[in-house]
Amino acid sequence: MKLTKLAIAATLLAGCAFNSYADIDTKHINQVIENSMARFDVPGMAVAIVENDKVIFAKGFGVSNLDTGSKVNKDTLFGIASNTKAFTVAALAKLVDEEKLSWDDKVIDHLPEFRLYDPYVTREMTIRDLLSHRSGLGLGQGDLMIWPDTDKSIEEILAGLKYLKPASSFRSTYAYNNLMFVTAGEVVARVSGMSWNDYIEKNILQPLHMDNSRAGFSRIPKSNKNWATGHIPMDGQLHPFFVNYLEDFRGAGAIASSVNDMSQWLRTQLAHGKMPNGEQLFSEKQQEQMWHPHITSLASKSAYEAYHQQFRGYGLGWSIEDYHGIKKLGHGGGILGMVSQVTLLPEKNLGIVILSNQQAFGALSAITHEVLEDALELEDKDWVAELAKKHFEGKQKAYANAKPDAPADYQPQLPNISYTGTLHDDWYGDVIIEELDGKLRIDFTHTKRLKGQLEHYTGNTFIVKWDEKLLEADAYISFDMSTKNRVNEATMRAVSTAVTDFSFDFRNLHLQAK
Repeated sequence: MKLTKLAIAATLLAGCAFNSYADIDTKHINQVIENSMARFDVPGMAVAIVENDKVIFAKGFGVSNLDTGSKVNKDTLFGIASNTKAFTVAALAKLVDEEKLSWDDKVIDHLPEFRLYDPYVTREMTIRDLLSHRSGLGLGQGDLMIWPDTDKSIEEILAGLKYLKPASSFRSTYAYNNLMFVTAGEVVARVSGMSWNDYIEKNILQPLHMDNSRAGFSRIPKSNKNWATGHIPMDGQLHPFFVNYLEDFRGAGAIASSVNDMSQWLRTQLAHGKMPNGEQLFSEKQQEQMWHPHITSLASKSAYEAYHQQFRGYGLGWSIEDYHGIKKLGHGGGILGMVSQVTLLPEKNLGIVILSNQQAFGALSAITHEVLEDALELEDKDWVAELAKKHFEGKQKAYANAKPDAPADYQPQLPNISYTGTLHDDWYGDVIIEELDGKLRIDFTHTKRLKGQLEHYTGNTFIVKWDEKLLEADAYISFDMSTKNRVNEATMRAVSTAVTDFSFDFRNLHLQAK
């Protein structure tokens, strides 16, 4: 519950400097953060709030790694995942300002090898199409080329795009897709003459004095040990789980940053591209493009009931919606074991960034809603209690339905040797099925973490149990057999779409015997 006005006044008289601005009760927010971490079982979190071009709150909470007990502070680095997308857009905006490209340039003019499944879409796809999730590709389609941690080069990723069959017609439907932002990062590289990583660091991070941030985990200096490890809850415990902050995602999600650094990014966004040093990072004209909805989707009933959302859409690297009649921009970012959230209310000159090392988005949303509640003087709600209830009820339901039902008509399998061999998918590559010690094993050859065992389900369908259980990505694999009882082809799908991350897009594979 919030402090009363009388209590706040008493606190201020006592010499506390929490309440720098009338709108935001930062002492209350401090308590909300601690409550949210406890309720959602988040080991570490960092939060910064910017208001009227001032950083009024920047603080770390908890630990960066349960095994080491290292404390989180405002300089602790986290993988910001898809919050990287807005940085890639800012890089392109700089190049537009420099007249080196246009938002409406055809992608193929900058990447001559760029091909999609449909020749028309290949020819017509523009830079702004890459950045607004309206390519026609489905949710997370093709992500197995970059998730989790593959060995594929940018050349191999681009070459694989032409094999992804569209899920909808071009520019008709919003569907979140990372590979288009990977492609956009390569446009930055070709136009600028330097790698996406170098361009982001030299032209975005360094001018903003985001001194500890890097465009890739491997670029963090060895001397800097102040970075967070993700944690995944399973069987009632939190398990530290290291990933390289989505380095393979490049322009779609590779940046490592801290709330201290991100606060400078928020200040620049709220100042229409003007950096804290007074120089222009990108023009206000380009920001208008970024913050303009390029594709819209239906507002949900639950969002309307919660905060009167009447529209939502996506600009260029930014989600856009109305929040109690106020324009709200933001983005989330997710890695296995780590999530982040950025929120801007331009009309209130307010920005919020939250970085955490557990994958409970509800914990971050609860804090954000409490800050917005203060800023907009809304009716007091206990957002931590409300979103925690929703989160845990949702998880309980998801996990209750995560196990496969017993097959209605069980059929025996063929001998193990019938299923062995190398399968090939045109966009992913080779998947090997082999028999070892009497068990069938599967090996996604480009992905070190995707190795597992096949357990028979019924007939020629098996369930893949990955060696790394924390992936939570069990999948069906169904074999189509020849008359000689050898594999012709195979398809896969997640056992539970409610539990398994959408980037495990097994559903888009078409595996054929080599």
